[in-house]
Amino acid sequence: MKTAPLPPGSALIRIRKAPVCTRSAERETFARAAASRGHAAMLRSVWTGGAPLRFCARLLCSQSHGGAVHAPCCGPVVQFKLSDIGEGIMEVTVKEWYVKEGDKVSQFDSICEVQSDKASVTITSRYDGVIKKLYYDVDATALVGKPLVDIETESKVIQEEDVVETPAMAREEHTHQEIKGHKTQATPAVRRLAMENNIKLSEVVGTGKDGRILKEDILNFLAKQTGAILPPAPVQEIQTPPPSPPSTDVTEPVKGFHKAMVKTMTAALKIPHFGYCDEVDLSRLVALRTELKPIAESRGVKLSYMPFFIKAASLGLLHFPILNASVDEDCQNITYRASHNIGLAMDTSQGLLVPNVKNVQLLSVFEIAQELNRLQALGTAGQLSTAHLTGGTFTLSNIGSIGGTYAKPVILPPEVAIGALGKIQVLPRFGAGNQVVPAHIMKVSWSADHRVIDGATMCRFSNLWREYLENPASMVLDLK
Repeated sequence: MKTAPLPPGSALIRIRKAPVCTRSAERETFARAAASRGHAAMLRSVWTGGAPLRFCARLLCSQSHGGAVHAPCCGPVVQFKLSDIGEGIMEVTVKEWYVKEGDKVSQFDSICEVQSDKASVTITSRYDGVIKKLYYDVDATALVGKPLVDIETESKVIQEEDVVETPAMAREEHTHQEIKGHKTQATPAVRRLAMENNIKLSEVVGTGKDGRILKEDILNFLAKQTGAILPPAPVQEIQTPPPSPPSTDVTEPVKGFHKAMVKTMTAALKIPHFGYCDEVDLSRLVALRTELKPIAESRGVKLSYMPFFIKAASLGLLHFPILNASVDEDCQNITYRASHNIGLAMDTSQGLLVPNVKNVQLLSVFEIAQELNRLQALGTAGQLSTAHLTGGTFTLSNIGSIGGTYAKPVILPPEVAIGALGKIQVLPRFGAGNQVVPAHIMKVSWSADHRVIDGATMCRFSNLWREYLENPASMVLDLK
């Protein structure tokens, strides 16, 4: 008996004293015999007594992709559960599925996108295997600790919680790596990203809890190395017809970011707000930005006025730390925050979001501009995570980018102050020699928690902030 050559992994069954066989029953017998021996490829050719026996038998539990028959999974079915994403979140809304039943997935492949009342996050797989069941429909509410999908794994595994991967890996569970006597904390996905870009984790400063290195830390490190800004995900513009009025009333539950707004604003209205308004002559800042803008663009950064507003606020907070404080729910304790994490109210397709720039007191105007570019790109792409949206200590709302001059901003608890910036207008003002000159005027509206901040403090802070912006050269004296 001679045997035709087989490719690696193919199964060969020797048939003694058997006639040429083409009947389906006997082909099925041979397929089962191959499966019982654990073969992972199809039966190719068997020669018996010089008579050719040719057939292809698909092994049980195998999958065919493009004509090729792959190894069967036939492993344990693991319930892939939604892990705790922190911030006391107990439920999320499933916004989009990236897989369907029967799809093959590998570790770190995206499973679905979910949205909490604080941020959108992407759930990624920890296992290699086949999706057997989806537990929720799109827009359904998924509960923390309950299964999202069932995955038939390719090997025997120990069931673990799922990986929640966002632009900033906001997750309590993490792995450790011993580096020079201390532990570097990062998830497997972050480690893989660092490895792919030849980055040593020991050189990256982690901004997560307990110094955990987040995915955004790796991206920031890359941006600083290359001087580039990561572009936002391309958004395909779709021409839609103008909306027509609904024929019937529609009732829907409040969820996602709107649910967060209900909770935050309800708490905010318990705060006695003190309002203060002023105007700022930005003529010198306009000239300075015009001079610096092409330099920033040559470095790949779009320079707006916001980095100057934010840096001026941080310099002012150094003189008035009470405005960078937070209070507990009963207003019995005041915590003076060391970091200036200044939030920027941002209008996105998901609604009003307030990401914050971390540690502004340590950043230059150019570094603030870099971070704002990155946050705006993430906001456009709908990829702002919980880490971006929490931890703020002071907030500015650039409502003037849409329109309007004055506003009445609402404090975001547990913060104690917020500012709203109006649009910049060219208006007539008296200059030297009582001559009427054009001036770039911006109105600013402040709100402060009157339980801990008096009017005089808010007024003095506003005067100092205005002085920095009206004479931007004066900021050089206090820059570190």
